[in-house]
Amino acid sequence: MPHITLPEGLPGIRGPFAFRPETAKPLSELAEVLLRGRGTLAPAERELIATYVSSQNDCHYCQTSHGAIAAHQLGENEQLVADVKRDFEQAGISEKLKALIAIAGKVQRGGKNVERADIERARQHGATDLEIHDTVLIAAAFCMYNRYVDGLATVAPQDPAGYRERAVKVARDGYLCVQRDIAASQGTGGD
Repeated sequence: MPHITLPEGLPGIRGPFAFRPETAKPLSELAEVLLRGRGTLAPAERELIATYVSSQNDCHYCQTSHGAIAAHQLGENEQLVADVKRDFEQAGISEKLKALIAIAGKVQRGGKNVERADIERARQHGATDLEIHDTVLIAAAFCMYNRYVDGLATVAPQDPAGYRERAVKVARDGYLCVQRDIAASQGTGGD
């Protein structure tokens, strides 16, 4: 049960977004830029970083929703997502992505945990400054998103089917669709 009165039928971050649309807009825009915007990391790689950080923060809603999006983008490869969450160093991902997820994991524990050797490892495997920057910001942003969702005790459905269904829409339409969907469900139109 959420700690505050949130709109019914909007699980996870969607409830607080509907509660306070003024903050939903910049948070949705940030997710859009980080997970789908300009960059050389594939959207699925960015989603894996978000999923890993969310799993380390034990945020069921975020790790399940972003894991479903990553799996969809990876041809419905839910096993790879599970492998990354369990032990990314042994998962079937590139050495560059392993190095970036290692950085994200250190950011999740505290930004000062990232060391020069972590950055060098990523660079040795071909990571660019933009990829390192975006990895750090994805990790930091998802710590905020996770705490926002769990700090308000939002509803986090257990059935993975709903997350899979939503993943198709978000992968196709992006993160700004969340705000439009909420506005439409409340009869306020969209942007």
